Order: sequence, then C-alpha cells, then structure tokens
Amino acid sequence: MKLIVSGKTPEFTPELQKKFNTKLGKLSKFIEQKGEREAHLTHQVERHLHKIELSVNFYDHSLVGEGSDFDLDTALCQAVEKVEKQVVKLRNRWRDTHRDAKTVRSSKESWSEGTTEAPATEPAKGKSKAKLNGQAKKPKIFRVDYTEDTKPMTIDEAILEMESDVNYFVYRDFDRDCVSVLVRRPDGNFDLIES
Repeated sequence: MKLIVSGKTPEFTPELQKKFNTKLGKLSKFIEQKGEREAHLTHQVERHLHKIELSVNFYDHSLVGEGSDFDLDTALCQAVEKVEKQVVKLRNRWRDTHRDAKTVRSSKESWSEGTTEAPATEPAKGKSKAKLNGQAKKPKIFRVDYTEDTKPMTIDEAILEMESDVNYFVYRDFDRDCVSVLVRRPDGNFDLIES
C-alpha cells in the first residue's frame, strides 16, 4: 500500500514509520485485491494533541478513520483500527449480498424436481400458467386466527355457520373441549377433524 503523508512530517520517526507500515500491511491484505491502493494520511497538532486522519478508497467507498491523542503512536493506531472496522463491515456486507451461484441453482433445481407438470396435450384444469411454463409456485398458507376466548360450539352450530359457502370452519367443540375443524367435501358432505 502506497502511503501519502501530509502535515507535520518531522514528527514521524523511523521506528514509528516502520510500526505504522506493518499495521498498513495488515490492512492492505484486506484491501489490495485488484491493484495497489493509496492511503492518505494527514497529521495536525493542536495544543499538543495529535490529530490523524487516514483515508483509503475501497471499491467506490471512501473509508476514513480519525484518531486523536497526546501520543502520536496511539492516534495512528486509532485511525488504522477505525479504517479496519469499516473494511471488515464492507466486506461482510458484500459477502452477504452476493450469494454463491451454485447453491442458488441447486435449490431451484430441487424445488422444480419436487413438482409435477401437466403434459402439454392435456388441458390443465385449475393449474396456473406459471406451472405450465415450468416454473413452480410455492403453495400459499392461510393462517386461521383462533383465539381461546371464543364460545364453544356443537357440530350443528358449526354446520349452520358454514352455510355461507365457507369450505372449512375452525371452532372449539363443546362436548370434547378441543379445537375442531369442519371441512366441506366436494360431494357436499363434511369431514370433522378433532385435535
């Protein structure tokens, strides 16, 4: 990583420069994947307080770390740590949003293998156009909102409730004190499911 220093350069001793270069070397392993990057370091001193600003460009993102302390070495370390946190956060975000193509492809193939398609010669009754084109849709799940506060019913009362062209009805059975489901069959009769 190429370092460009501006500001109070006489403050940087050779030992401090060597220590800072090793820290930048660790940071450059994260950053330098395609070509060499530049790091801009600005140093200011205000009332014996060293202010360091380290800026690096990384994939169209400007990463800036600032550190300030009475000791120049500590201020440099703070700035490098802040930039390192930003790099790790950016790489994790990139890794989470860019999925592996093999896993996505295999999950789509396993979903399409589990569905059955209608032959092209037969007319499809009740099947969607998406299934005919080879795309499988997930079935919708309808949740029944059953609360414990409802009054228990008998089977006859539940059948009366189903007269309004409802295909199923969930109720609390009066005799057994359990949740029951009354389902209308295609032939007009009813199925009773008790828990």
